[in-house]
Amino acid sequence: MTDTTRPPAMTDRTALARNRARAGGAMAGGAMFLHERAADEIKERLSEVNRRFTAPAVVTGFADFWANVLPGAVVVPDTPTLALQPDAHDLVIHALALHWADDPVGQLVQCRHALRPDGLFLGVLFGGQTLAELRAALAEAEVALTGGLSPRVLPMAEIRDLGGLMQRAGFALPVADGTACAVDYASAWHLMRDLRAMGEGNALAARHRRPAPRALFAEAARRYAGAFPAPGGRVRAGFEMIFLTGWAPAPDQPQPLRPGSAAQRLADALGAREHPLAGT
Repeated sequence: MTDTTRPPAMTDRTALARNRARAGGAMAGGAMFLHERAADEIKERLSEVNRRFTAPAVVTGFADFWANVLPGAVVVPDTPTLALQPDAHDLVIHALALHWADDPVGQLVQCRHALRPDGLFLGVLFGGQTLAELRAALAEAEVALTGGLSPRVLPMAEIRDLGGLMQRAGFALPVADGTACAVDYASAWHLMRDLRAMGEGNALAARHRRPAPRALFAEAARRYAGAFPAPGGRVRAGFEMIFLTGWAPAPDQPQPLRPGSAAQRLADALGAREHPLAGT
């Protein structure tokens, strides 16, 4: 019997594992530069927290890389059910894998349950502006050649939605912020090759299983070069990384003030004049 209450899976986990396994050999090269950028940002954020973490854990699809980033941490794969013990960690990092989750809130809830009271969660994932150029070029090329569209680039969440997910998962003091970076490539072909080397190839469950015609990618590369040029005859690609921060609830945490409980008006504090709205 088919479970009609559960939405269809977005990710083909078998294909995703295969893509990541193929990428493993490229980790010594430059293909992991986005993981390196994310790791540097995570370290910077941890350095700003006045606390020493003694029981960290990392959720990721690239265990070897992240084990070196945080030596001694428990490293577990980003499977739908995380291999984390409840109340076992004072720090949990979800490292560049949450964008592939069919149930991102479920992943966040499991991370929260793995934290001790007042433990810190840090997540990093690709955001909705990532690969906007490639998405557009592939879509235009496919419509021009076939008259239709098929899933080729993973849909990714917008930053405005992710803060709400953190609240739904039960984190205290949740924050979502992002950083963008532009990368130049010799061509769209080089970009797509780099994505495969990162383990970020197409693992969508709804993707076509038959190989795409080479003419499609040639046409996409041509359109990409015309629409998104970079100096020196190269092309640009945009990546957005979104960082999520939250704390496991604890009784002694700072609490936001109740609405209407302020002792001083904002206009008075700013020395500003107030003007009534017309008709009020």
